[in-house]
Amino acid sequence: MSRRTADDPTALGPVDAPVVLVEYADYRCPFCGLFSRDTLPPLVKKYVKSGDLRVEWRDLPVFGDQSTMAAVAGRAAGNQGKFWEFNKAAFAIAPERGHADLSRERLVQIAKESGVPDLTQFEADLDSEELQQAVAKDAQEAASLGATGTPTFLVNETPLIGAQPLATFEKAIDAALKKAESQ
Repeated sequence: MSRRTADDPTALGPVDAPVVLVEYADYRCPFCGLFSRDTLPPLVKKYVKSGDLRVEWRDLPVFGDQSTMAAVAGRAAGNQGKFWEFNKAAFAIAPERGHADLSRERLVQIAKESGVPDLTQFEADLDSEELQQAVAKDAQEAASLGATGTPTFLVNETPLIGAQPLATFEKAIDAALKKAESQ
């Protein structure tokens, strides 16, 4: 399911990395926040920086209209080169239980805090039909895989469901690296 698009603002790591971690997530999902805060940073440090892993984000808004608007907001930030900064700021406020209140006003505040340079354009992009369709396309892709909840991950072709411990991701990535080396 990896796209390996060179200029994808929602991806981290080299386009030719031997392993791709695809993450289907919702900004209002507390377990997605847990992954973002606790698991993703060590994976980036250990595997992305070495060139072994590429992380590709996919939107799977499952918690209502605010989830969809937040997904569009992430893409709007990405249009200005600030997707991952927005992503980190949005998940920094995610509660450990329940769902973050991500109103339009709060999303604009998160964009400002994450360094999105043109907030007027950001706000205009929140109403972008093109960005809404991109979010819907990700959700349809997830549905085609049978993913109904967040977070859902693919490590190459290996699915991981839910907020798994770091060691689970490391084991899956290491196995995918070993398999890639043997091919």
